[in-house]
Amino acid sequence: MSKRNITVHMKAEKEYFAVNAQGNRVEIDMYHGEEKKAQSPMDLLLSALGGCSAVDAVIMMKKKRKSVEDFFIEVEGTRADGTPAYYTHIVMKFVLVSPDATEEEFAKVVALSVDKYCSVASSLKSEISYTSEVRRPA
Repeated sequence: MSKRNITVHMKAEKEYFAVNAQGNRVEIDMYHGEEKKAQSPMDLLLSALGGCSAVDAVIMMKKKRKSVEDFFIEVEGTRADGTPAYYTHIVMKFVLVSPDATEEEFAKVVALSVDKYCSVASSLKSEISYTSEVRRPA
């Protein structure tokens, strides 16, 4: 088993940033409309799912020696009413522009990517245990 560490820091009441062990930073905010400058935590979950699925799908298409001129995934999440407003359903629409790949080949790759290889999709399907603790800074 491997572990990953992320530290989330507050910048302002509705503004945060997350940093991984390598120092890569992601901005997060909880603003709405015109004030929105970054993704919310729930947006990031959809981004993580799409990003994980995208990487696997593109790698598999290239292993099949298919051209990838353009590729994107539209990820749409439906959230429950109330609090917590968790996702009840997520739809991913995969779009590939390739002169030499068939829709059938691409559909197989997408199924493998989402159902077998994407760690984020597998995490969403599994029971994840978590704990929390409160402490003062060292």
